[in-house]
Amino acid sequence: MKKVQETPVALTIAGSDSGGGAGIQADLKTFASLSVHGTCAITCITAQNPQGVSGIQACRTNLIAAQIDAVFRELPPAVVKTGMLFSAGIIRVVANMLRTFGPIPIVVDPVMISTSGVPLLQKRAVSALEKELFPLAALITPNVDEAQVLSGIRIRNPEDLRASARILHSKYSRAVLVKGGHLARLREAADIFYDGRTELLLTAPFIRGIATHGTGCTYSAAIASYIALGNSLPNSVQQAKTYVTGAIACSRKVARHSVLNHQWKI
Repeated sequence: MKKVQETPVALTIAGSDSGGGAGIQADLKTFASLSVHGTCAITCITAQNPQGVSGIQACRTNLIAAQIDAVFRELPPAVVKTGMLFSAGIIRVVANMLRTFGPIPIVVDPVMISTSGVPLLQKRAVSALEKELFPLAALITPNVDEAQVLSGIRIRNPEDLRASARILHSKYSRAVLVKGGHLARLREAADIFYDGRTELLLTAPFIRGIATHGTGCTYSAAIASYIALGNSLPNSVQQAKTYVTGAIACSRKVARHSVLNHQWKI
C-alpha cells in the first residue's frame, strides 16, 4: 500500500470577511491552493464586501484562546500567521497562547486598516502589538501605511521602503517585509525584505485595471505556506511574491468585482 504523504498544517489567527476576499477566507484559500492544511482561530466577525467594511464584532477572548488550544492539541501547526487582531486584549491572549505552545515560526501581518479605510486595529492596541506579538515573530509584513505608522517615516519610493525596513528591523530585531503595492505612480509593485543579513528587492509589474482586496492577507498566508512546506524565510518570501502576483494577474470577475484567483497555479 502506498504511504500517504503527511500534509503540513498552518494556523491563521485573523478576522472573518463575509465577502470572502480577505481575512480568514483568503488565508484558507491560499493554504489549500499550496497543499497546506489550513486551520483557523477567528478573532472578529466583519460585515464586509468589496465596497468596504460596515460592521465589526470582536469574539470573546476565551473563545479565541479555546480555538487556538483546540488546533494545537490535535493539529499542531508547522507555522502560524496572524492577521486582524483588533484589540489589545485579543493580542495579549493570542501572544500568551503562542508562548504556551511555541516556539514556532509566526508571520505577523499587522493589519491596521482596511483597503476601504476602516480601522481594523484600535489605536491603543498598537503598543500591545509591538510589545506582545512582534517579539514572537519570525517575520513582520506591514504595508506602506502600516510601515509609516511603525517606522515614523513617510514612504514614497523604493528607497523609502528600504529605509523603513531597516528601521523596523533595528526597532524590533525581527525580519521585515515592507509591502509597497500601495505606492502610487510606480511602474512596478516593489517590496523590501530585510532580516539583518539578507536584503531582497521584490518587484512585479503593476497590473492595471484590476482592483482587488485581500492581497496583503494572501501574500502573508502564502509566505506561511511556503515556510510550512520547508522553505527558508527568504525563499518563502520570494515564492509568495510570485504567487500573489499570479493571483492578481489571473483574477476573476465575480458580481462586477475583481477577486483574487487563489487557484491560478492549480
